[in-house]
Amino acid sequence: MATTVINPDTEQVGNVVPESKARQAAPVTDTGAQKEWTATQRVAFRIAFIFFIIMCIPTTAEWWNNLVTINWFHLHYRDLYDIARFSPSIYKFQTPAYNLLGYIDWVEALAIGIVGGLIWTAFDNKNKQYHNLYYWLRVVVRYRAGIGIIGFGFTKLFPVQMPYPSLGVLNTHFGDLTAQKIYWLSVGIVPWYQVFAGVVELAAGTMLFFRKTTTFGAVLLLGALGDITYVNFAYDGGVHVYASYFVLFSAFLLWYDIVPVYNLLIKERFTVPPVLIPEINQKWLIVTRIVLKTGTVGIFLVWLYYLQYVNFKYDPYKQPSTSGVKQLRGNYNVSEFKLNGQDIPYSPLDSVRWQGVTFEKWSSLTFNINKPLNLDLSNGGGAAMRDINRNFELTGVAGGKRVFYYDADTVNKVLYLQDKLPEFTKRKGRRGNRGGEKAGDNKLAKPFIPAEAKANIRNEVTAIDPAAQSTRRERGVPEELKDKRKRAHMVLSYNADATGSHIVLTGKDDKKNDVYIVLDRVNRPYALTDSKLVAGKY
Repeated sequence: MATTVINPDTEQVGNVVPESKARQAAPVTDTGAQKEWTATQRVAFRIAFIFFIIMCIPTTAEWWNNLVTINWFHLHYRDLYDIARFSPSIYKFQTPAYNLLGYIDWVEALAIGIVGGLIWTAFDNKNKQYHNLYYWLRVVVRYRAGIGIIGFGFTKLFPVQMPYPSLGVLNTHFGDLTAQKIYWLSVGIVPWYQVFAGVVELAAGTMLFFRKTTTFGAVLLLGALGDITYVNFAYDGGVHVYASYFVLFSAFLLWYDIVPVYNLLIKERFTVPPVLIPEINQKWLIVTRIVLKTGTVGIFLVWLYYLQYVNFKYDPYKQPSTSGVKQLRGNYNVSEFKLNGQDIPYSPLDSVRWQGVTFEKWSSLTFNINKPLNLDLSNGGGAAMRDINRNFELTGVAGGKRVFYYDADTVNKVLYLQDKLPEFTKRKGRRGNRGGEKAGDNKLAKPFIPAEAKANIRNEVTAIDPAAQSTRRERGVPEELKDKRKRAHMVLSYNADATGSHIVLTGKDDKKNDVYIVLDRVNRPYALTDSKLVAGKY
């Protein structure tokens, strides 16, 4: 299979030549007749070829296991998203200082590329240019970049990556939010801007699927992801490595057009860029190309679009998917608070009395106490199936904010609450000590929900809307129930009037104290205009 190169030499200033004539003036020559590459170019290409192949191919067993175990007939959006979203993973040093802000895998891939490229050079004295190989390397890179950014873009097109703030977050003092949280919320409060960002990323990815629009897609990708990379450095967002992954790919794809663009924009000369075009004559290769291209577009543009729409409507991955007790939703003032029978009057300095209570539209109870708490500095992402593990509402929030997930026995009107921040993540460290203790170090306490109460509590797997059911959820919820991390527990009975404007909570707090809490709903208007483009069905 040969590759032809359109390599025009026509350069005119001030004269406009019709495209048809320009192409006639551009001789089409076979690669064998092209000028030989210099020795430096050949070595650089060999190194780059190995480096980019390593960057484009998944290297973890987890990725391959996911590929072969997913149920293609009962998909969750995350199944395809995890196929689209990967980056090189070679060897991680135990000492963070050697991980180079997360770029250590890039350095390792480059080192392998240099060694491999030099070995290749030592054994390959025959080939004087690599037009064919260069073309197919560009194909691999543009499809990898296209698939990856489309997976990224759909989480913005249907705005779930930066969720609209919960009531608990809206009631948090600005100074108690981390820089990362402020940025993510500033995008989350304007969902249509997030949609615009998604359109840009999807447009870039789609154009990379086609040779004729690759340059436009690479320019769009470079601008969009270059900005996101800088934002993540500036706001300590933690996604800088993956964002710059696409900047690297777009720069590589644009390298091919640097000279023509320079001639056109700087020298102001008539320019038709050289184009590598493979000559595919075998019928089986033509059919294979069509099938692979159609399959890629169908899976990652059409199918993933539908799955992401379902996720947005019924199962947004950064916020709980199932509704809480509707009667309880809202903001509340604590009118009365008793601890072990002793009345504790309101004081902003008290470290025990609850303040600023909210019941979210999902199964979360939040309140403030005047006591420093450990801060979760993650971005609240991940692939959790259980609502208790979807923690965007608590990450990056300080000021004594506590968030509890609850299972509701609506027959006996009892809430079984668990702290959404497990104890073993409450350690020193930039993003929580995820792995600072062995799983067996914290033995899960005996189930605190009685069997008779469980009969009145909905099943987590089937609680979601049937349209969003998936094999991933059916497997994921039982797997996450095996979590050995210790959580603080509370058991509270609730008694509310018909409208839920007045609630009395009684029971045991997380320190096993008897509590009696009276809540009165407050209508707290916000300057933000409610958006109709909010994820979830509650």
